[in-house]
Amino acid sequence: MNLTVQPVDIAYLHLVWPKVEPFLTSAIEHSAGEATLEQIKVYLVEGRNDLLVFIDEHNEIQGALIVQFNNYPNVREVYIVAIGGKFIANKNVWAQFEVWAKNKGASVVRGEAYESVARLWRQAFGFTSRYVVVEKKL
Repeated sequence: MNLTVQPVDIAYLHLVWPKVEPFLTSAIEHSAGEATLEQIKVYLVEGRNDLLVFIDEHNEIQGALIVQFNNYPNVREVYIVAIGGKFIANKNVWAQFEVWAKNKGASVVRGEAYESVARLWRQAFGFTSRYVVVEKKL
């Protein structure tokens, strides 16, 4: 399946949200509970995060990606907050995302993932492991 990556203008979030929510719900269910999907939606409305959709040849949304940009002294990071959908783990989709991210000034893509997803990202898209995130609840 040939997908096109398209950023969503905030003015259309109310139209797109019902179509992307199921894809993102699955991603958030596998997170560590840092935020709910509604809280992340607020960040989208406030402009803190960006939403991209993966559209097929029939103009149907097949997946979604939410990212956040973070600036450090030597790096502009595009951080994957949530990603989900069908047929989205392919090099064509990833290449489009990388072009978009570079055009927004990003110098690195980062995200947290279970080992199985990290392995997929390393093999398919050339990611390298930088950190292992561990946690102890207080």
